Amino acid sequence: MSDDQSASVLACERATETVALQSRSTTLMNRQFGVLVVVAGVFLIGLGILIYSGAMGWFGKLPGDIRYRSDHVQFYAPIVSMLIISLVLSLLFYLLRRFF
Repeated sequence: MSDDQSASVLACERATETVALQSRSTTLMNRQFGVLVVVAGVFLIGLGILIYSGAMGWFGKLPGDIRYRSDHVQFYAPIVSMLIISLVLSLLFYLLRRFF
C-alpha cells in the first residue's frame, strides 16, 4: 500500500471513530435530558396532587405574607411564600446538577 492510500485509510478510520464518539455523546445527552424531563414530570404530578387534595391550603397564608384590604383596594404580596418557593427550586436545581 502506498503512503497516500495509508493516509487515506487512516483518515477514514479517524472520521469513523469521531462519528462513533459523537453518536455516543449525543445518545448520552439525550438520555440525560429524558431523565430530567421524567423527574420534572413526576415533581409536577406530585405538586398537582398536593394542591388538588388541599394539602397546600396553608401556602400563601404564612406569617410574612402581606395582605391589605380596604373598601376599594385589595393588595396581596406573598413574600415568605415566594422565599420558600425560591429555596425549594434552588435545592431542586442544585440536586439535579449534582446528580445528572
